[in-house]
Amino acid sequence: MSAAKMNEERLYQVILAPVISEKATHIADRHNQVVFRVAPDATKPEVKAAVEMLFKVEVGEVKMANVKGKVKRFGRFFGRRANWKKAYVCLKPGQELNFVAGE
Repeated sequence: MSAAKMNEERLYQVILAPVISEKATHIADRHNQVVFRVAPDATKPEVKAAVEMLFKVEVGEVKMANVKGKVKRFGRFFGRRANWKKAYVCLKPGQELNFVAGE
């Protein structure tokens, strides 16, 4: 399904933030993939359409992972961080995603 067929307002809400970590940087360099934090109810076609619409690139495939929240202590009390979802977006050969629009 293309970006034109999906609700454009929904596509703006699907991608929350890029994941910046050593693993994400390593994956970007070696496999031409970008990692995003996405909405918990996002689907693969929605993520693909959102990335293509926002960044004007061609997406090959999308892989999703649910990340379980960690249990943390606050003094003698235990708390839990929220669960979240991330998407590994594989770009087609020759495509490059640049977060800085000024360059």
